Amino acid sequence: MINCLDQLKAVTDVVADTGDIEAIRQYKPVDATTNPSLLLKAAALSQYAYLVDSAKTWSKSKGGSDDERLANCADKFAISIGSEILKIIPGRVSTEVDSRLSFDTQGTIDKAKRLIGLYENEGISKDRILIKMASSWEGIRAAEQLEKEGINCNLTLLFGFSQAAACADAGVFLISPFVGRILDWYKADTGRDSYPAKEDPGVLSVVRIFNFYKQQHYSTVVMGASFRNIGEIKALAGCDRLTIAPPLLAELEADTSSLKRRLDITNTGKLVSKPMVDEGSFRWLMNEDAMATEKLAEGIRNFTIDQVKLENLLRL
Repeated sequence: MINCLDQLKAVTDVVADTGDIEAIRQYKPVDATTNPSLLLKAAALSQYAYLVDSAKTWSKSKGGSDDERLANCADKFAISIGSEILKIIPGRVSTEVDSRLSFDTQGTIDKAKRLIGLYENEGISKDRILIKMASSWEGIRAAEQLEKEGINCNLTLLFGFSQAAACADAGVFLISPFVGRILDWYKADTGRDSYPAKEDPGVLSVVRIFNFYKQQHYSTVVMGASFRNIGEIKALAGCDRLTIAPPLLAELEADTSSLKRRLDITNTGKLVSKPMVDEGSFRWLMNEDAMATEKLAEGIRNFTIDQVKLENLLRL
């Protein structure tokens, strides 16, 4: 019997949501995504100590102030992990811009170009990289400019439909709607312990975005992320891409039940209305969506906490 992971790979591009190179080698995804939290976990693993040491040595050689050397070290470590991952996957790796730049359009653009330059120094072309940034208004505007310059972007921390619509309108390459974190918010808000997959608010959010994109003929890729259980993943079989953490990849691999395609470009259901995507409308719609507003802010804060922890670990 074919396991659910292999069945899923037949209808969806599977992406590994981890900085653990050995896990990526085991599950053979098309792409891989990283973020400050995942890099922090990787930096604490003994098998990657040599990458930490190499990043420290390199940043010292570049000189500058203590803050400049620490920033260089963090960037170099992220690139080193990404470079190792690219040796074993056929597609792309996502590398995230410092979350403290989430409301700084030009700062995000500058950091993105810095990361691409570091990859190019390693002999890795930009067509194998996705630059990640938060789906804030400023992040979306930065991505719009970067896309025009041939740097593809992954817009993360995406919770609301207004974010998805604005990203597509800006021509970004890929979005990462966070399924599990949406579920977390609704469970806390309603007091419910669980939702069946067909009622899961995170799943329903991705279905709506997927159908809207296909109806409007947007080229932006929909990549569901942040899953809490394999039921959510199965409910989104057929989505363009799904980025999945190793423990859930293991569950899918061990599951030999039949997996049915749930999302299909040829059957997108009722027409989904397109919202206004100018700045005022975007900010108003976000204001009206308590879940999206709260989870975006929380996500930026938590990524920043882990970025600071990573920098402390890397401190020269």
